[in-house]
Amino acid sequence: MLKSISKTFLTGLITILPVVLTLYLLYWLVVSTESALGSVIRLVLPENLYWPGMGSIAGLVVVFLVGLLMHAYVVRRLFAWGEEILYHLPLIKSVYRAIRDFFDYFSPDKKRQFEHVVAVSIGDTGMEVIGFITQAVPERLPKDFQGEDSILVYLPLSYMIGGYTVLMPRSAVRTLDMSMEEAMRFTLTAGVKGRG
Repeated sequence: MLKSISKTFLTGLITILPVVLTLYLLYWLVVSTESALGSVIRLVLPENLYWPGMGSIAGLVVVFLVGLLMHAYVVRRLFAWGEEILYHLPLIKSVYRAIRDFFDYFSPDKKRQFEHVVAVSIGDTGMEVIGFITQAVPERLPKDFQGEDSILVYLPLSYMIGGYTVLMPRSAVRTLDMSMEEAMRFTLTAGVKGRG
């Protein structure tokens, strides 16, 4: 009976936890935006004209405007110049570059190059693992890794415990008919959830 109760509790936890964490993240973003931009709006507007939620709406407007401005050549050049300064500051350059690379992975402009889901052959064993091509252009690889047939592939581990980025020949991979989201979910759950 205790085993049945534990199993039922675990099923409930697995069902509720992703929903709760997603809602909490959204709540945290809204509250943080409201707190930061709401106080700025209160300085500009009289107190009686301010209403709760204006900070969050202002945050959405700011993000949208930045997205629009990034289409302008001059703004892109200024932003690139600012990034170059950050890339030369000790400590900040390491943190900023890691964060920037992470968000670039999900960027709509750069996402296409990461959507190649592949099966990677492991020797002559017949075994294959799911991977994602992260760099297919040899010129963008470190100098010692550049080769006409070389690509960089990320191999995620199950249950979100990390992964490996490996350099390999193109001939060692074959393209799979899966979206990046499907493949990541399939891999992270060790295939328990299946596709879809």
